Amino acid sequence: MPIVNRVAALSDEMATWRHDFHENPELLYEVHRTAGIVADKLREFGCDEVVTGIGRTGVVGVIRGRKSASGKTIGLRADMDALPIVETSGVPYASKVPGKMHACGHDGHTAMLLGAAKYLTETRNFDGTAVMIFQPAEEGGGGGKAMVEDGLMTRWNIQEVYGMHNMPNLPEGHFATTPGPMLASSDNIQITVRGKGGHAGAGPHKSVDSVLIGSQIVGALQSIVARNVDPLKSAVISITQFHSGTAFNIIPEVAELAGTVRTLDPEVRDLVERRIGEVADSIARAYGGSAETKYTRMYPVTMNHAREAGLAADVARDIVGADRVNDKFIPMMGAEDFSFMLEARPGAMVLVGMGDGNECHHPAYVFNDNILGHGASFWARLVETRMPAG
Repeated sequence: MPIVNRVAALSDEMATWRHDFHENPELLYEVHRTAGIVADKLREFGCDEVVTGIGRTGVVGVIRGRKSASGKTIGLRADMDALPIVETSGVPYASKVPGKMHACGHDGHTAMLLGAAKYLTETRNFDGTAVMIFQPAEEGGGGGKAMVEDGLMTRWNIQEVYGMHNMPNLPEGHFATTPGPMLASSDNIQITVRGKGGHAGAGPHKSVDSVLIGSQIVGALQSIVARNVDPLKSAVISITQFHSGTAFNIIPEVAELAGTVRTLDPEVRDLVERRIGEVADSIARAYGGSAETKYTRMYPVTMNHAREAGLAADVARDIVGADRVNDKFIPMMGAEDFSFMLEARPGAMVLVGMGDGNECHHPAYVFNDNILGHGASFWARLVETRMPAG
């Protein structure tokens, strides 16, 4: 079963939508223009219900099939927000907003789900209800969590939920997924080191050097991954900020460190959180100072449910063929707040191949319009397969 003919016919229209979103990127929850266009199009298509303001600026479109005997409701999710990046792609529809860019393909995700919504409202060849979920603030704002907390799953009685993301350097039109962990948890760490200030040249022995302590902490944190985490499991600790001092000849009293932690296992996440605080505190005390660690949990592991990941892979095979679907994808250390939706309901995250090109979050990233039909067809067939009209 190849790409749906009607969906293929929508390819140019989906590309037009995407290019418009791309020219007008919006960040986090401030996706008012994008959400407004999405809501208007869903109404134009004939969705049975269109609700805005879910999770602050999220949009939900409800499409009921020709039959409702199954009682099933499936959610399909796309993200709408862009990134604070200056675009260098050179495409004719490049961002018109200084310092903002769709560098992760969310414009494409939104366009694909709109294409599927248009097809499903026209055909309604399924038994149940399809809920189109357009989410804000995936890029660090926790929009997925906000929508869940705003009653997304309970209000429409969603029983399964699926997400899709483009994947640069996965061959064009190929699909990938896996049961279990698909993407890592993402947490933030802030460590405040306190010492005793002094003259860096004349009296270092009278001070407690916060910079020295901080430097020792940065190196020692890597021992957590090397010596505390099971080598068959994964963790990443990266200190990405180190701020201290006001002059070349003064030992500062305070040093501020910050960074990120990624894990694929909830138990490893707990271990790493505990050990970071212990390591920072013990090193600081050994040098006569102190260290306060603030560990903020952001996004949990994107944990696919085995049954739903298998069903999604089967749908992808129907569209592109078995040889173009990887159902044992090796997990990545990137993170996704679709994880909050997967904590609330069974479901799966699926990747659709972009072909060769720049990675996401790159200023020269270019979304491949050739895959719009693949993504929209996957959404359409997923609904028709999971809720067949008979």
